[in-house]
Amino acid sequence: MFVTTPLYFVWEKLVGVHEARSVALRAAARLPVVLPIWFLAIIFPFFGPINSTVGSLLVSFTVYIIPALAHMATFAPAAARENAVERPPRGLGGWPGMYAANCFVVAWVLVVGFGFGGWASTVNFVRQVDTFGLFTKCYQCPPKH
Repeated sequence: MFVTTPLYFVWEKLVGVHEARSVALRAAARLPVVLPIWFLAIIFPFFGPINSTVGSLLVSFTVYIIPALAHMATFAPAAARENAVERPPRGLGGWPGMYAANCFVVAWVLVVGFGFGGWASTVNFVRQVDTFGLFTKCYQCPPKH
């Protein structure tokens, strides 16, 4: 469920086992975090479609589009490119090639990840809505007529 590792680390620090070498102790300390997540997974068996919809719509921006745009904005001034600690690889074509690669990533992820991915996951979610139910006895069974 939504990358819970940071939640585990915060919980371990809160209960004071974050420096323990024992994997078993740290795993046992994580149980109060895991049990509610398991409960939510049981009560909402349709979390997969929700997760894919959120992933296609939000993760596309936070992982690909925003960093590429930030890189382009950061190195837009000539002074920033001259003072850069690392230069783009020559095989990529230097700064113009890096700019073109970033533009390609932004365009590709907008069209494929956000556009098609968002559309497909939303359509999948809408199609499965009729089979959902809290604590359902039969997950995604054919609807009764």
